[in-house]
Amino acid sequence: MGELKIGRMVMGPVQTNCYFVYDSESKKAVVFDVPCNGAYIYDTLKKNGIEVAGICLTHGHFDHIMGVNELRAAASVKVYAYEEEKDVCEDTHNNCTEETGRLCTVKCNRYLKDNEEVDIEGIRFKVIATPGHTKGSCCFYFEEAGILISGDTLFNGSIGRSDLPTGSESTLIRSINERLMCLPDDVKVYPGHGDETTIGFERRNNPFIY
Repeated sequence: MGELKIGRMVMGPVQTNCYFVYDSESKKAVVFDVPCNGAYIYDTLKKNGIEVAGICLTHGHFDHIMGVNELRAAASVKVYAYEEEKDVCEDTHNNCTEETGRLCTVKCNRYLKDNEEVDIEGIRFKVIATPGHTKGSCCFYFEEAGILISGDTLFNGSIGRSDLPTGSESTLIRSINERLMCLPDDVKVYPGHGDETTIGFERRNNPFIY
């Protein structure tokens, strides 16, 4: 297998980051969160010689799932999320699509467990449960590559909101401090919105870190 690389598309009305992590040799990719326009994502990656091998969700909010079903159909792949997020992915109130006027649910092909080591077509990563933004929010950690896909749990200099269905601020802060701050300083953090950061930078500068 080749070196893991990461790409980003910023999409949708709230500028959500859609990431794709791919192997430089096989050109297989896992897409993390699909804000909208799944067919566009598929076509763009295909034009660049990258094949979608799977879709993983950091959580089930509208701005991270609206393009999932379209991309899944185009690529004929499975969708994965943390097991505690089923009630968000499959409920239009909990995933906030009711508020947008464009109802959407996602039935994942498989729900993952905390600390599970996942291998999708040679793309390997670990599930880290980080409840708080939603009850089933999670992060995806590529230990060898030093990459963390953090969704709306940890941002550059801040944290995700916790006032939406199934959210809890105290749980979110605890998740970040207990599950993420144990990672090495040089791990690059790729959040659901905004610019990338590192664990070390957040440890030193984020006001929500103990």
